[in-house]
Amino acid sequence: MDGIEVTRRILAADGATQVLVLTTYDTDAHVYEALRAGASGFLVKDAPPEPVIEAIRAVATGDALLSPSVTRRLLNTVAATLPRSNSSHFAGLSTQDAELLRLISRGRTNAEIAGQLNLTAATVKTYVSRLLTRINARDRRHAVVLAYEHGLIRPGQ
Repeated sequence: MDGIEVTRRILAADGATQVLVLTTYDTDAHVYEALRAGASGFLVKDAPPEPVIEAIRAVATGDALLSPSVTRRLLNTVAATLPRSNSSHFAGLSTQDAELLRLISRGRTNAEIAGQLNLTAATVKTYVSRLLTRINARDRRHAVVLAYEHGLIRPGQ
């Protein structure tokens, strides 16, 4: 059987288990099927070891994670279907918050953001948590969708 069916069976047997799909198939169809099956993460096998380890840790703690290339394509698809809004929902965001949202939208992990902004991963985690609260987002993915919806970030940025 393939990884999608394995994911379905694992989650049917134990809904508390988190599944991270590591595959050579990077097509939208495989991504969507893995997510529909309940996978919490999706990485391509050519990912370097450090992001794979971080993905395992993220999924194990209940977070979700997608390969940056998958995230980009998924966001482009979602953004194309969202209505543009003139809301001032993001008007109070600092420059740092806007940069953090931009990096999150590019699929960057806390460790990658920390390295780029010369911060610790713990500090980035705190900043992300505060940002999510500020913009009333449930999680990182929701924050990115809101940012696209409100025109703060655009595909290809």
